[in-house]
Amino acid sequence: MYTITAEESFDSAHFLKGYDGKCANIHGHRWRVLVTAGAEELSAGAQTRGMIMDFGDLKKALREETEALDHLFIVEKDSLRRETKDALSEEGFRIFEVDFRPTAENFSKYFFDRFYERDIPVLEVTVFETPNNRASYSGDFRTAQAQGGRHDRI
Repeated sequence: MYTITAEESFDSAHFLKGYDGKCANIHGHRWRVLVTAGAEELSAGAQTRGMIMDFGDLKKALREETEALDHLFIVEKDSLRRETKDALSEEGFRIFEVDFRPTAENFSKYFFDRFYERDIPVLEVTVFETPNNRASYSGDFRTAQAQGGRHDRI
């Protein structure tokens, strides 16, 4: 199996509703995201001969995904009262709602699914919440393709 990995980062704030600890309060992270793509055989195509895919294409896709979350307040859907969300929006804060608890584990699957939807042969995504703490999600892109199915969205 051949693999390539690209890395990007983004800054955002979040909190964990219902958590008993410091992470229940709004706080920020510099999230680092590593995406690994792979293939059993390298491409024979003229442009990509000898590659899994062009590193530039992988980096561009990762940059687009991370830039979309940069400097946002990421919140789990229905974790803030409507009045709170409205007040923050009126003050100019950019809020991004997700259908999952915004943990490193869930972000790793979120990014995995985003790359899968882009038809990138993603094998694993690792998300660093801090320099020393990370979570990963891996799957078999080829098996999912062969079965004609998509990975379940979070």
